[in-house]
Amino acid sequence: PVTDGSRELHSLCAQLEFLLQFDLKEKRSFFGQRKDYWDFLCQGLARRRQEHEGVRFVTSLDKLKTPVGRGRAFLRYCLVHRQLAESLQLCLLDPESLREWYYARSPFLNPQSRTEILGSLYELDGITFHLAL
Repeated sequence: PVTDGSRELHSLCAQLEFLLQFDLKEKRSFFGQRKDYWDFLCQGLARRRQEHEGVRFVTSLDKLKTPVGRGRAFLRYCLVHRQLAESLQLCLLDPESLREWYYARSPFLNPQSRTEILGSLYELDGITFHLAL
């Protein structure tokens, strides 16, 4: 299993975060806090499901104060529970929402790139992750 000490884990998480932040439009909350991919994921999952267990778990963690921290915790939760590809796919189903959150260079707006990314993420479901959540 992949653990917190794995160099590959840190590289994977950094690449996932880069991908989710690449060409992300700058948005702000009502109180002026910058929104990040965490907010995109929450909105996308809320449109598709009642409530995602990973979102519920992350929002219950009082130590997490920023959208980036919450996003990182969500990615780790999804890796452990083998839900990353499915969760992201649910967020990518709505082209209008994608255009609302991402500029044109985002690979999520390119159907072929999106398919390749999701295919790679589904392969991660076969790997066991033992991470501290």
